[in-house]
Amino acid sequence: MGIGVLEDRHLDRPPGTSKLGEEQGPSFDAASTSELKRDGNIILVPQPSDSPNDPLNWSMIQKNSIMLILAFSSGVTTSLGPMISPGLVLISQQFKVDPDTVSTFMVGSILLFTGAVTFFTASGANIWGKRPFFVISTILLLISNVWGTFADSFASLAAMRIFQGIASAPLETLVTSTVSDLFFVHQRGFRLSLWGVMLGTGVLLGQIISGFIIESLGIPGTFAISALIFCLILPLMYFVVVETTYSKPRGAGMINDGRPDSRASSVDLKDLKGDDPVREPKESYKSQLRLFRGRLSDDSFWKGVFKPFPLICFPAVIFSTLVYASFFCWLLMIGVLSVNIFSAPPYNLNPAQIGLTNIPLAIAALVFSPLSGWMADAIPVWMAKRNGGIFEPEFRLVLMAVAIPLSTAGFIGFGIASSRGLPLAWCLVWITMHSIAVPFASQASISYVIDCHTKDANQAFVTINFVKALLSFIASTIGNGLLAKFGPETLFMGIAFLNLGISLLTIPSYIYGKRLRSWVARSDWAKKI
Repeated sequence: MGIGVLEDRHLDRPPGTSKLGEEQGPSFDAASTSELKRDGNIILVPQPSDSPNDPLNWSMIQKNSIMLILAFSSGVTTSLGPMISPGLVLISQQFKVDPDTVSTFMVGSILLFTGAVTFFTASGANIWGKRPFFVISTILLLISNVWGTFADSFASLAAMRIFQGIASAPLETLVTSTVSDLFFVHQRGFRLSLWGVMLGTGVLLGQIISGFIIESLGIPGTFAISALIFCLILPLMYFVVVETTYSKPRGAGMINDGRPDSRASSVDLKDLKGDDPVREPKESYKSQLRLFRGRLSDDSFWKGVFKPFPLICFPAVIFSTLVYASFFCWLLMIGVLSVNIFSAPPYNLNPAQIGLTNIPLAIAALVFSPLSGWMADAIPVWMAKRNGGIFEPEFRLVLMAVAIPLSTAGFIGFGIASSRGLPLAWCLVWITMHSIAVPFASQASISYVIDCHTKDANQAFVTINFVKALLSFIASTIGNGLLAKFGPETLFMGIAFLNLGISLLTIPSYIYGKRLRSWVARSDWAKKI
C-alpha cells in the first residue's frame, strides 16, 4: 500500500504512477533508470526529447514568461464576470430590470457561454495549436470591452456579455494544458498556483477596483479600463506566447506521464531516454511568430468537440469536476450575494465600499495560492520519496485536508454573522476563510486530473469548466431569490453541507484512485474515447 493508496491487482503502474527519485521500486523490476534525464535526483516526467524545439527544453525564462503572461491574461479575463457585481443594483435601477435577471445576464451568461464554447476551442487547440486561439481571444475581448463602453441599453449589455463569454473561452481553458506542455510533473504545482493567484485575485481584486470605477465613472468606465488593459496584453500575447504544442515523437512509455497514450500501461525504458534520432535546427523567432501552422494533429475536430462528454465517466475527472466547480462557484456567489447583503441594513454600503470588502479575500488569495502551489509540489515529492520513489497522483489530494474545514467553517460562520447583523469584520473573517480554501482545493483537483490524464488535459478541463459554468449560471440565476426566501443563515448552511458532501469524495478518491486509474486503462470503452 502506497501511504494509504491501495495497490492495483492488475497493473503495477497505471497511468499517472511514475518514478521520481533514486530508489528502485519493485514495480520497475531490474531495469536500469540511470540514463534517464533528471533534475537533481528527480527523474524528469515526461522525458524530454533532444530537440531544441521541444518546449520542455526551452529556457526557464522563456517558459516562465509565457506562463506569467497567460496567467495574468487569464486572471483579467476571469475578472470580467464578477467585476460588474458591485454595480448590479445600479443596473437594475437604471434599466428597471429585476435583480435575478440582471445577475443572470451580467454574470451568469458570460460564464455559461464561456463553458459552452470551450468544447470547440479545446478541440481546435489540439489540432491547430493554442497560439491562434490565445491571440484571437485577446483581440475579441478588446473589442467586447469597447462595445461595453458604449452600450446604452440592457439588451446591448446582455448581448455584449454573451459575446464576451464566447471570447473568453481559450484563456479560461487552455492555460492548464499549456502548463503540461512546458513543465515537468514536479514543477507543475507552483505554476498552477501562479495561475490560481491570478484567477483568485482577478475575481476579487476586479471587484475592488471596479467598485471605485463604478462609483466615479459608472458602468461604462469599468469596460473602458478593461479595454485599455487588453491593449497592453495584446502585444505581449503576440510577441511572447509562442506555440507550446509539440507534435513530434518524444520518449513514450509509462513514465512519460501518459504521452502519447495516457491510458498506456506498457514500459519501454529504451524509449524513456528521450533520444530523438532526428537532430532538427532550432526554429527561428520569426517562424515562431506564425499564427497558423496548419494541422498539428490528424484528430477529428468534431470527435474532439464531443470527447469531453464521455470523459465525465472517468473517476478522476468526476472528482475534480465536482470539487473545482463547487469551490469556485461558491466563491463567485459570495461576491454576488454579498452585494445585496452589504447594501441593505445594517451595513448600507455603496458600490465602492462593497468592492473594498474583497480586500481581505484578495490578500488571502495572494498569500495562500503560492503556498498551496509549493505544497502541491513539495508534499507529493516528499511522499514519493517515502514510497520507494514512486509518485502517485493521489498524493496531490492531501491538500484537501486544508480546504475542507476552512470552507465549511467559512460558509456557516458567514451565514450566521450576516443574518444576525454582526459587525462587518466578522462577515469578512468568515468569507476570507473560504477564499483561503479555494487555492488548496483547485490545486488538488486540477493537478490531480492533469497527472491522471495528461494527454486528455484539454478536454478534461473543458468538462470541469463547463460544469463550473453551468453550476455558476444556475446559482447566479436563483441565488438572490433563494437569499430573499430563506435568508443568509439557512442558505449558507445549505451551501456548507453541500460543499462538504462533495469534498468528502476525497477520501474514496485517495484510497481507491490507483485502482480506478487501472480500471480506466484496462477498459475497452475508455480506449475508444
